Amino acid sequence: MSIILDTNDIIYITMASKNPHSVLILPNIRSAINVGAIFRTADAVGIDKIYLVGCTPRPTDQFGRIQKDIVKSALGAENFIPWDYKKTLIPLILNLKKKGYEIVALEQDKKSIDYRKYKKPARMAFILGEEVNGLDKKVLKNCDKIIEIPMHGKKESLNVSVACGIALFRILRP
Repeated sequence: MSIILDTNDIIYITMASKNPHSVLILPNIRSAINVGAIFRTADAVGIDKIYLVGCTPRPTDQFGRIQKDIVKSALGAENFIPWDYKKTLIPLILNLKKKGYEIVALEQDKKSIDYRKYKKPARMAFILGEEVNGLDKKVLKNCDKIIEIPMHGKKESLNVSVACGIALFRILRP
């Protein structure tokens, strides 16, 4: 924690991230409402940064206009979590690997492990699959770990923002 005094003697307290070196990657998440909900979850668990990739909507578009559906579901979290836009995913993954991040995908796959057994490393980049098709096999080949939430009902998956919340609260718990 650091305390900053400004010229008007107003005290600002800034908190360090609860989970330093934890980033989220959202490739081709089409729903702005899901993106906003994920920003809100990221703020709650102490994520350092969110990378929005491909067609994932951004809090502001290329003309600086605010995306109302993101703002509506993020409830201001889009202003607290640093974010960056990347056009393509694989170069981002490779760059984060060079920086020492373990790349972890939340996806159903024959190589996946139960998310409850995953232990967070010092640096984690957490990738969520897009709503309909999930993550491409090329992406999964570039991941260090693949984790999944076991499903017991008739549906085979959860909403991406719900799955994100479940997994991150479990993995990043103190």
